[in-house]
Amino acid sequence: MNTQAIASHDSVAASTKSNGAGGSASYGRMKTPGVDTTHGAILYLESISVVFDGFRALNDLSIDIGVGELRCIIGPNGAGKTTMMDVITGKTKPSSGTAFFGQNIDLTKMHEAQIADAGIGRKFQRPTVFENHTVFENLELAMKTNKGVKSTLFARLNSTQRDQIAATLDLLRLMGEHKRPAGLLSHGQKQWLEIGMLLMQEPLLLLLDEPVAGMTDAETERTGELLNDLRGKHSLMVVEHDMDFVNQISQGGKVTVLCEGSVLAEGTMQQVQADQRVIEVYLGR
Repeated sequence: MNTQAIASHDSVAASTKSNGAGGSASYGRMKTPGVDTTHGAILYLESISVVFDGFRALNDLSIDIGVGELRCIIGPNGAGKTTMMDVITGKTKPSSGTAFFGQNIDLTKMHEAQIADAGIGRKFQRPTVFENHTVFENLELAMKTNKGVKSTLFARLNSTQRDQIAATLDLLRLMGEHKRPAGLLSHGQKQWLEIGMLLMQEPLLLLLDEPVAGMTDAETERTGELLNDLRGKHSLMVVEHDMDFVNQISQGGKVTVLCEGSVLAEGTMQQVQADQRVIEVYLGR
């Protein structure tokens, strides 16, 4: 891969300061420094309940995600999908139950920033990129380095960092757009760029909330290819309503169906599509 085209962008603008039914998990053995995954799972949620003013957003929810697995989460609106992600990322504390990253990191005792530093990245539905900065600069800003003012002013990228950005641009198919302001990208390209910004943080687990909402058919297909490229290198939890897209990325893996804050069904896409309970509460609508 040729990185000379982007080598001149080795420092970012100094002014920026902000901005239960069948199917079994196929667990990998990806090394995850600091996170104990010797039993093959990257995430354990057990008997999680979240109660808001008497309303149970999550109700005794249990789920586990394998190392390197791409897990699709589907279900009707109000099923608890967003609340589940909020618990995983520390935005919401469960009323009861346990949430572990690997076997050794108790997520319920950590703040959002600590959880992000531990290796969990989350992408919301709407893309949030630095629109006035180039694609390259967005990836540079997101890189997992010391972002103190002094380092921002004086640091220069080394060859390893430039190679990392180049590899990410290539993965995203944005190499030809690296000098373009992010605000001029298409909706789909902005979504890919934000996924790339998360990848610069070197996460072990990626949480993606409706990643293809608002995309063209071509962008949706390309996003599926991107997520399949990430499968095995990262663990992914993908919340999605587009069933064609879920079919594209599930590839015979486990799909979890949530309803009223609990797991309604789990299995391959074919299994859950044939489950009468799933048809009645979700797919049949």
